Amino acid sequence: MTDIPPTVLVGEGPALLMLHADGVAHIRLNRAESANGLNIELLKALHEVVMRVHGDGRVRSVLITGEGKNFCAGGDVHTFLSKGVDLPHYIRVATSYLQLVAAGLIRLNPPVVCAVQGFAAGGGGMGLVCSADFVVAAESARFLAGATRVSMVPDAGVSVTLTQLVGLRRATEILMLNPTLTAAEAKDIGLITRVVPDDALEREALALARQLAAGAPAALANTKRLLWSGIGQGVEAVMPEENHTQAVLSGMADALEGLAAVIDKRAPRFTGR
Repeated sequence: MTDIPPTVLVGEGPALLMLHADGVAHIRLNRAESANGLNIELLKALHEVVMRVHGDGRVRSVLITGEGKNFCAGGDVHTFLSKGVDLPHYIRVATSYLQLVAAGLIRLNPPVVCAVQGFAAGGGGMGLVCSADFVVAAESARFLAGATRVSMVPDAGVSVTLTQLVGLRRATEILMLNPTLTAAEAKDIGLITRVVPDDALEREALALARQLAAGAPAALANTKRLLWSGIGQGVEAVMPEENHTQAVLSGMADALEGLAAVIDKRAPRFTGR
């Protein structure tokens, strides 16, 4: 297909939406200075662009990328730590938007492709990866759950989607021990679809999105619906419990200690309080 400059539907901001002439909607996380860490502003913008895609009959597939060195490093730990005693309320609102984004991607008729460079971490990075239909990763990409590392729990439905993708035993290991997975390891366990050279990531991911956009829209949409039908119901059922638990845990001293330890690059000292 001919490369035609995309039409920008949402201008400069924390999340951009561009529509290519061949029907590929390109959503780009645009907080490179914070490793595309998710704060409420970015989550609101991301929800807005996903809803725009839902209502646009021109869209045949969706490509999600992150600006800069990292796809998405999860929640914005600096913002979270700065909230202090107000963190539970902030987390409750942020997690609610993240749930809407994850559920929105799963419900989309067009197939969703994620292109991952650098880190995909936390509920944001792993949540988007686990809610996508296809994931293309650069060879140097890394994957990290990370929630329990800061005394929190998985969100964005990851407690269901990750288990479905890699199995209960492997999901338990990933979520409780927080190993950093290479792209090759992520592919071997079924977390992602393809691994490509770093300098070919966006080109290969866009080619896949264009291949999907050239397919039969109704057939692809209904195949996606059938594939997600059982999993999707489980994801949405668990999300309120994830949100509640996240808010409760974020009010404990251990959560602030975990966030501070990540920022300070040291081992946390958890007390159970």
